[in-house]
Amino acid sequence: MRMPSWFDIHDAPITSRSVRGEEDVLRAVQIVHTMIDREIASGTGPEDVFVFGLSQGGALSIASVLLYPKTLGGCAVFSGFLPFDSSSSSSFAARVTDEAKKTPVLWIHGGADSLIPVQEGWKGETGSSSCGDSAWHASSRLGHTLAPYELEHCERWASETVLGVGEDEHGRRQGPGKKKKKGGRPGTGTGTGSKSKSLFCGVFNLFSR
Repeated sequence: MRMPSWFDIHDAPITSRSVRGEEDVLRAVQIVHTMIDREIASGTGPEDVFVFGLSQGGALSIASVLLYPKTLGGCAVFSGFLPFDSSSSSSFAARVTDEAKKTPVLWIHGGADSLIPVQEGWKGETGSSSCGDSAWHASSRLGHTLAPYELEHCERWASETVLGVGEDEHGRRQGPGKKKKKGGRPGTGTGTGSKSKSLFCGVFNLFSR
């Protein structure tokens, strides 16, 4: 079926083997890198750039983050997959920089996803976890879609794990730096007064604080 896409997918259900054109993926990654570079050039710190994606956009998001030369604020993959072989022998894996390995990644997938099986999400999370911080969340009845509670889970993850902004025992928002990220790195949030900018491209989103 011909339709707008970031790169060609050759069969379904979709797995990492459904993507056969490495250069196809790299061209899409370069588009995302250009967007990130533009945000950083405008004064946004790399640690304040977040890349989120759904489905193929999730695959593009994780590929773009792992191949970016700097540590970013975080990446969230909704119902996505790793569009390349995560083994150390693959040419993609060889391109992952030490700085990119420090970017936290959240994987969210539905157990009832018939287009991209949950096993592919799990394989992607396992593959990316060898590169750096990653977290996994599965919803057993969720299909290939984006539900509001997934966004709420992602917001909590970004606030508490990445930005270091949480809630106290009374449900009040705490300021940044009071929680540490997985791995011991302190949070870098700016609190509840921060504003967000966002860029939208199909099923791929880039957010910068």
